[in-house]
Amino acid sequence: MRKSAQYWAAALGAIALAGCSGTETAKDSSQIENSEYPEQVYWGDTHVHTDNSIDAFGFGNRLDTEAAMRFAKGEQVTSTKGVEAQLSQPLDFIVIADHAAALGATKALYNAPRIALLGDEFLLRWYDMMHESEEGSLRVTAELIDGAANGTLPDNFTDQEAQAERVGELWTEHGNIIERYNEPGKFTAFMGFEYTPMPGGDNLHRVVMFRDNAEKATQVIPFSSQQSLNVEDLWAYMSAYEKKTGGQMLSIPHNSNVSNGQMFSMNKFDGSPIDAAYAKTRAMREPIIEVTQIKGDSETHPFLSPNDEFASYGVAGWDKYNLSATKPMAESSYAGSYTREALKRGLILEGQTGANPFKFGMIGSSDTHTSLADVREKNFTGKHTGNEPNVKDRALAPQNLGTREGRFGWHYLSSGYAGVWATSNTREAIFDAMMRREVYATTGPRMQVRFFGGFDYSADDVSNLVSNGYAKGVPMGGDIKASEDGKAPTFLISALMDPESANLDRIQVVKGWIDSNGQTNEKIYNVVWGGDRKVSGDGKLPAVGNTVDLSKGTWSNDIGAAELMTFWQDPDFAADQNAFYYVRVLEIPTPTWPVYDSIKYGFTLGDEVIKIQQERAYTSPIWYNAKG
Repeated sequence: MRKSAQYWAAALGAIALAGCSGTETAKDSSQIENSEYPEQVYWGDTHVHTDNSIDAFGFGNRLDTEAAMRFAKGEQVTSTKGVEAQLSQPLDFIVIADHAAALGATKALYNAPRIALLGDEFLLRWYDMMHESEEGSLRVTAELIDGAANGTLPDNFTDQEAQAERVGELWTEHGNIIERYNEPGKFTAFMGFEYTPMPGGDNLHRVVMFRDNAEKATQVIPFSSQQSLNVEDLWAYMSAYEKKTGGQMLSIPHNSNVSNGQMFSMNKFDGSPIDAAYAKTRAMREPIIEVTQIKGDSETHPFLSPNDEFASYGVAGWDKYNLSATKPMAESSYAGSYTREALKRGLILEGQTGANPFKFGMIGSSDTHTSLADVREKNFTGKHTGNEPNVKDRALAPQNLGTREGRFGWHYLSSGYAGVWATSNTREAIFDAMMRREVYATTGPRMQVRFFGGFDYSADDVSNLVSNGYAKGVPMGGDIKASEDGKAPTFLISALMDPESANLDRIQVVKGWIDSNGQTNEKIYNVVWGGDRKVSGDGKLPAVGNTVDLSKGTWSNDIGAAELMTFWQDPDFAADQNAFYYVRVLEIPTPTWPVYDSIKYGFTLGDEVIKIQQERAYTSPIWYNAKG
């Protein structure tokens, strides 16, 4: 039976913070001076969940938006489980991306007076389960997540009138906090939310991010998977918002690795083939994707890239089942689940429709559900409250979600961050950099990476790489068109290590293209590296070495290089073949977070646990268009 808005409000109450009197006046960024071209990389996390997300609160998170903001700005914060946490370097920007589906509902249900729920057996059952035990709360959360993702929550959660009233108040209060913490030129706080369709347990989630201040953003409420599982309806919502307010939004897909081939399908949601209109809209609405995060890495898979010796990073635990761990994923689904293959599919679809729906840049972000965006291996704050650092067995414990068997703790990555080359630390400049795809992903280390492409570079340009890069070509995320004489494109590439992390092993260029038979291909080029090594005839570079001491959780930076830079020209170029190029930077081997846990708590990690890794960065591609 559908309940009224008044009943919902009485039963669960509005989630509001003290002092609500409408949206605060946004700070002005117009006085911030923008550089001529991006001179600084800004670091951020576009995917942080607080206690307003139905799953985060259900897992036990009790840290709110303010706590997330204070932590991102470098303050010490006490986690829900009592761990003192602090970033060694503050972030430059953050997007709080709480789930739009039933926003704040778990928190509201838990805090409601029980007597107000006596008229609804369904809500009363959930309330009692949440208060009886942690396991009961997890079962409720699992049911809520399934319902939200599949559009099957009970009427109490879907009544549009009630939702508009409750979520509207919460969204306005959220905007107040965002404006208080936004400091143009120093720290940028974005309005955002997560759209979470998961039909059949297949992940099709997106983070939605506003360019605008809260005054504009709160003229709408977040779009939920309860309203539609079809991403085209999200894009229509975005268009309607922009028409209404004059503002701007973008959408960031994530965890394609557990989408069971659906994220980068060759067909639309209704099963029909992708056409030009869809391709153009998707490219415009989704200029970047989140390629690495806590729930695995989505760059590529050994099945898709058998000649790539580094293709297995972040795959373990995530390539057998979809997100909900309810459906096995066949190898045939991998092509629609990983970003390198999606970039190749984009070339095919561009040839068929005239537009490339998968023309995206790449960022990393955490998807933390603890409110704490720290992805350093030694300080990994966990995916959710159930595996915070003081949970001694978190690395080996099964990650059950209610009654479902899931992955083990060590399958979670301590990843990642977004690097953005913007002209200032403001909403406008950072958002615009994302729209032009001048961004890159890292698995956590804040290495500085530059990538430029064009036809007029020479080896001498490396000495003044940045100014020459912009003057003679395009940065990462850009397009280069065929030259009149058909010469091969040239590239300027550099990477500088994170001073708090490891030396660099190598820089690689990943190329994808369509050959004369219409088939897609890929090739990995080692273009510059640390140490005295030589590339073999098959293009392979010997390993940099391994200095990791697993008994101490240490490594030595006496191998590799602190900085790498080079000029590179494609030796296999064909002027009539569309292609893309992106850079992958690899660190020397370092320990994973379970190693630090095992040392701290004195337990043994099995052979199956990944103990040593090479952290990395992925730039947005540069595309070559043969037609000019």
